Amino acid sequence: MKNSNKNYSSRNGNQFKKNSDSKIYSKNANSSKKNNRFLNNATDKKGINNSNVSDKKKSKFLSLKGGKPSNKSNNELDNNYSDFYKERSNKKNFDDWVWGKHSVFEALNHQRAINRVWCTSEIFSSEKFYILLKDLKSKGVLIEEVSWKRLSQLTFGASHQGVALQLACSKSISLDKLIYISKKNCSNPIILALDGITDPHNVGAIIRSAEAFDCKGIIIPQRRSAGLTGTVAKVAAGALEHLPVSRVVNLNRALEELKKNDFLVVGLSGDGHLSLSQFHEKKPLVVVVGAEDKGISLLIQKKCDFLLKIPLKGKTSSLNASVAAAISLFQLTSY
Repeated sequence: MKNSNKNYSSRNGNQFKKNSDSKIYSKNANSSKKNNRFLNNATDKKGINNSNVSDKKKSKFLSLKGGKPSNKSNNELDNNYSDFYKERSNKKNFDDWVWGKHSVFEALNHQRAINRVWCTSEIFSSEKFYILLKDLKSKGVLIEEVSWKRLSQLTFGASHQGVALQLACSKSISLDKLIYISKKNCSNPIILALDGITDPHNVGAIIRSAEAFDCKGIIIPQRRSAGLTGTVAKVAAGALEHLPVSRVVNLNRALEELKKNDFLVVGLSGDGHLSLSQFHEKKPLVVVVGAEDKGISLLIQKKCDFLLKIPLKGKTSSLNASVAAAISLFQLTSY
C-alpha cells in the first residue's frame, strides 16, 4: 500500500512537473512572439526595410520629400518611392530650365526671354548677379529667393550651384511700351488684364482668343499668374508670336497708369450690375478677367470703372475664364 502510494505520488509529481514545464515553455514562447512582434513594429516605425530598392536611393527620396522619417510600412514606402520618380519623369519637363552659375549667367547676359528665377540669397546678393537680377525684377520677371534645399527639390537633386531659371516662350515688354503700341494705329484699343489666373491652359486659351479678336495686348501680374511657359505657348497655338505681353510687378498700380492714359477699366464679374450687351462706351478699354473660383480680387474691383456680367440663361452659374474672355471680346468688338 505504501509503495502504491509512493508510485501514485511520483506519478502525480511527474505530471505536475510536466504541466509546470509546459506552462513555462508556453509563457516563454508567448514572450518571444511578443518580442518578435515588438522588433518588427520597431523596424517598421524606423522605416527599415529589406526591399530591392537601395537604402541610398530611398534616403535621397526622403530628403527630396522633405527629409522627414516615414511612419509607413515597407510596401507603402516602396510604392511612394516608385510613384514619386514616375511623376518626376512623366510630369516634370526641364526642357525650358537652366541651372548652374555659368549657364544662368550666360542666359541672363544674352537677354533671353525669362519666365522665373530661383536663387539663394548668396547668389542674389553677389556682385556678379545682383544688377542683372534686379533689372529682370523691374521688368516683371519673378525672382524668388529660396533655400538650397528647396532648390534641390525643384531641380530633383541636380547640381544647381544655388541658381536656376525657367525660360519664357516670348519676351515681355514694359507697360509704357504696350500703351504706346496699342494706341499707335487704333483709336479705341482693347487690352486684357489677367487677375490671379494660374492655369497655363486658361492663359494660353485667353491669348488665342485675344489675338483672334484683335486685342492689342495682355497684362499679366508677376505673382499669382501663370507665366509665358511652353504650355501657354502650345495652347495659344501661335498667337503668342503676334500679341505683346506685359508682365507687371503690381496689377493695381498698372491699372492706375492705364487710367492716366485715358483707358476705362472694365471688370468681368458675375455680381456686375450692368449686362455686357448694355455697355456701349467708345473709349480705350482694359478688360480685367479673374480666376474661375475667386473672380476679380476686391482691390482690383475698386479700380474698375464698370463691373460687367455675362447674362447666363441655363443652370450653370459661371463660365470658364477663357470662355468668358472670348465672349466679352466678341461683344465689345462687334459694335
